[in-house]
Amino acid sequence: MNVLCIRTMPKHAERRFLPYAPDQMYALVADVERYPDFLPWCTSVSVKRRFSIGPSEIVEAYIVISFKVFRERFGSRVTLNPTGRRIVTEHIDGPFRYLRNHWYFERAEGGCIVDFSVDFEFNSTILQAFIGLVFKEAMQRIVRAFERRAASMYS
Repeated sequence: MNVLCIRTMPKHAERRFLPYAPDQMYALVADVERYPDFLPWCTSVSVKRRFSIGPSEIVEAYIVISFKVFRERFGSRVTLNPTGRRIVTEHIDGPFRYLRNHWYFERAEGGCIVDFSVDFEFNSTILQAFIGLVFKEAMQRIVRAFERRAASMYS
């Protein structure tokens, strides 16, 4: 008998107003090398390559995430578009089957609207099941970490 197993992939999206200029928030998120200074579970970032394609800068980096007994290293390609204030991240290699993440920063009265989403699937069903248990809380902690970083830098 064949059994079809459908896994739900973690996804998170939110839009929120922050009392900072869109260029400030863009700069904060684009500064990938500083993530270990403030992001939970991010223990190191190593930029391997930077190059430009038209108005965009591409950053290829390896990030190490440590959470409880798990320690994973993955490569990502971050496309920085300062003109459009957009940042898109895609998986290069590591424990993910796929990873897509975006940040958009829109001007708003008194600050900006931050549009954030992340969608991914791990190669490992064990890791996928584990992260499913803590995913919502982990995403909330990460978003709050960016907010606290903005407050410490721009308030």
